[in-house]
Amino acid sequence: MESFSSFRFVLKVLILVLALSLPHGGQEALANAEAPAVEETQIVPQPQVLDPQTPIAKAIQSAMSDDDEGGLFFYYGERAFAPVWFTENGLTENAHLVIAAMAEANDHALNPNNYGPIEFIERSETAQTADEWAAFDLDLSRQFLRYATHLSSGRVQPNAINKALNLFPDKPDAKNLFENAEKAVDFSAFLEGLAPQSDNYARLKRRLAQYREKAASGGFTQIPDGEVLKPGMQDPRLEALQQRLIEEDIPGAENHTGDLYEGALVEAVRTFQEYHGLDMDGVIGKSTLANLNTPIQEKLIQMELNMERRRWMRDDLGEFYVFSNLADQNLKVVRNGKTIHTARVVVGKPYHATPVFSDQLEYVEINPFWNVPYSIATKEYLPKLKQNPSALTSKKIRIFRDGTEIAPTQIAWNGYSRGNFPFRLRQDPGDGNALGRIKFMFPNRFNIYIHDTPSKSLFSRSERAFSHGCIRVSNPFGLADVLLVDSAVNPGHWETVRDSEKRTVIKPKVPIEVHLTYLTAWMNKDGSTHFRKDIYERDKVLLKALRTAMTKNL
Repeated sequence: MESFSSFRFVLKVLILVLALSLPHGGQEALANAEAPAVEETQIVPQPQVLDPQTPIAKAIQSAMSDDDEGGLFFYYGERAFAPVWFTENGLTENAHLVIAAMAEANDHALNPNNYGPIEFIERSETAQTADEWAAFDLDLSRQFLRYATHLSSGRVQPNAINKALNLFPDKPDAKNLFENAEKAVDFSAFLEGLAPQSDNYARLKRRLAQYREKAASGGFTQIPDGEVLKPGMQDPRLEALQQRLIEEDIPGAENHTGDLYEGALVEAVRTFQEYHGLDMDGVIGKSTLANLNTPIQEKLIQMELNMERRRWMRDDLGEFYVFSNLADQNLKVVRNGKTIHTARVVVGKPYHATPVFSDQLEYVEINPFWNVPYSIATKEYLPKLKQNPSALTSKKIRIFRDGTEIAPTQIAWNGYSRGNFPFRLRQDPGDGNALGRIKFMFPNRFNIYIHDTPSKSLFSRSERAFSHGCIRVSNPFGLADVLLVDSAVNPGHWETVRDSEKRTVIKPKVPIEVHLTYLTAWMNKDGSTHFRKDIYERDKVLLKALRTAMTKNL
């Protein structure tokens, strides 16, 4: 991903000239109005294409290409192919504003070169003939559509670059886009409204700009290699360490004095470790030192990649939702805009990477059975059964065929393989159940859900990618209390149900959305900027795709 530093100075000069000659609009973005639902009996009128009435309009009609969006053709057709961006008096104010917005695309981690803002200024000054003006108008419309698409829904289709990303952001309809632009009372606000309107996007955009300024000022101080630095030690690197933490705005670092690694400086390092998903022990070992010495350019790239990811996401995630960031390996519950619960989670191993998708919580099951997935049954358990038919008895795993239970000692296991395995393995409820004592179900084609686990020790680790894909959650009954609060029971009620040993299914009283995401950089409301390890190498895949898109000018 390019940071476009050399290009930025030229663009700022261009924007400054435009800003001095144009009035600025207000800050309230217009909402994109959705078309009303069409009843089956309603006849939808076809767009009316009018004949061009001027030489320039005829030239625009002739310049239309089969590659142009159908909506763009019909938008022009309904206005008899009259130009959109200029009049007999020159460029419209909207044309100037669009060109200026495209020139500032780098603020959104988009490449201004892909839209050619400077070329449009040059063409507007040299165009003479009807054909030249027609080409200018149509090209600006095409680039505006491209810019609006990139800004609102991303440069690449996530599922096309990675099948584990089950996100399909809506691209703007060309005709609706231009009609809404034409009706906008405040065109500057309309342009601002094309970008995601979530606070998360705005914060990351702001922080990206700040980090770019830090990079322009020299970046981050490098910490020399040395022995593991523990609290209470003396070390000649303390001055460099303090400076490095101050440069990244780690609170408290400026309060350190003396020649011992202690007090405020240790707390600042712990905060740095928290912001980077590391063990918060204050010890500067190999991992913490590597994160301290990560070049700022890599962090810029990481932030730019996550700007793209934010464009894939809906602005409104719902009134009541579960949000699990797989890269962060944490989960939060948000209701009416407030986070009401957080928990650590264990996610899929890189080989069993948990997919990204959204769904809706349908039910919660206490004391569940575990129906062993076919892959686990054949890859992990079948070899054990071949060695010892009673190997799974202690785990309370029972064997079924066509709905009938069969004693494992009555089966000639050596005669079966992954290709001819007719059995279903099911583990009884209990403390040793792989799903623990509760699971949260949002049925999906990936067979992914959130559940308890008997392996509690994994939650204490800083990196928690150990599952076969499902999400294991710490304090699962605390999560149940929050998600099922509308069932009008007292906190702790669901533990009582658990202790009854009875399998129980509860459906939420209100809609609850579930969002599984993958974000490796973000900025919180408190101003803290967080970075996470790319555990599934999805940053790497996205970076390659974006570089390809930019190079090919897609």
